[in-house]
Amino acid sequence: MPSTSPFANLPQLEHDFAAALADMLAAQTGLGTYILVLANAAYDPAIWHPLEHALAARHAELAASVTEAQRRGDTLNETVDDIQVFLTLHAIGFEHLHTMQRRTIDPWTVMFNPLRALRPPRHSGQAYQGLLRPFDRAGFHFNKSFLAKEIFWQGELAGRAARLLYNKFPFARLHGLLVPEPLCELPQYLNEAMHHWAWDVCTAAGIPGLCLGYNSQGAGASVNHLHFQSFVQAEPLPVQHARFSHNGGSESYPLPCQRVAKVDEAWQWIDRLNQQGTPYNLIYSPACMHLVARVPQDSAALNDTCRGYGWSEMAGVVTRFSLDEYEAFSAADFAAELVRFSVLREA
Repeated sequence: MPSTSPFANLPQLEHDFAAALADMLAAQTGLGTYILVLANAAYDPAIWHPLEHALAARHAELAASVTEAQRRGDTLNETVDDIQVFLTLHAIGFEHLHTMQRRTIDPWTVMFNPLRALRPPRHSGQAYQGLLRPFDRAGFHFNKSFLAKEIFWQGELAGRAARLLYNKFPFARLHGLLVPEPLCELPQYLNEAMHHWAWDVCTAAGIPGLCLGYNSQGAGASVNHLHFQSFVQAEPLPVQHARFSHNGGSESYPLPCQRVAKVDEAWQWIDRLNQQGTPYNLIYSPACMHLVARVPQDSAALNDTCRGYGWSEMAGVVTRFSLDEYEAFSAADFAAELVRFSVLREA
């Protein structure tokens, strides 16, 4: 586990990210570890190719173990989520698992990532009950002991204790879950201090493409424990393209978006939404913050296809879970989906 900031140097982050996955696969034999390494490798060919044979061997070992336990009626010492995900993976067959596919349909990015479809929904599909909900120690959170093996890094970052976990079902490059002050058990609600902290993490990073995504309650947040999603962009996200009016261009984005280059002004936007109780998605980058205020995930304006959309989709990157949907992806249809999220449209 690296001791310095994980975001100091891109080649080091890439090396450490892949090496820790390989070490995890070699040292740990549980279903959860296998699923995490598999999903991260399937997202990135540079990780998949060195690990493919080891993953295939581990899949066969686990399949034999699970099958024997089921035959004997034994209880598996695994979480229910991991058992269900592995049984689905085994039904698909390892030989049919492949790396994620991606293509651009101007200006949007679409990915085919069937493993992402296996992610437990947790709270992302729940009825919206406000931006601030009490932290639930009995519910899922990032201090659970079984998540210790999924920690990539922990230490001090931008003056605060922080923990970076692997995203078990990634949908971005070098995708992590960044938890500030994890032992304080903060709910998924952004206050001014934590906004400044996220801004500082991005501006102080030695990686130009580092971004932090944030989903508020009602905007795709699946865990009520304060966290940001870290990832690295080789190219700008669609929402960051200069062509769009919020970035100074001439083309309108499908729903209202703000680009803010000053930390205090950005907080004013967030604070206004907090007071209004309006859900929102954020993307912090070294240069600015993009903000999308949107309707809650249970809004009648949404359908089942887009109800779980969070910061990635609001930024113009969408994941499809079937090959037919991936191949049939239409830029016009996706733009029409984004329009559904506009609070102005609902009003």
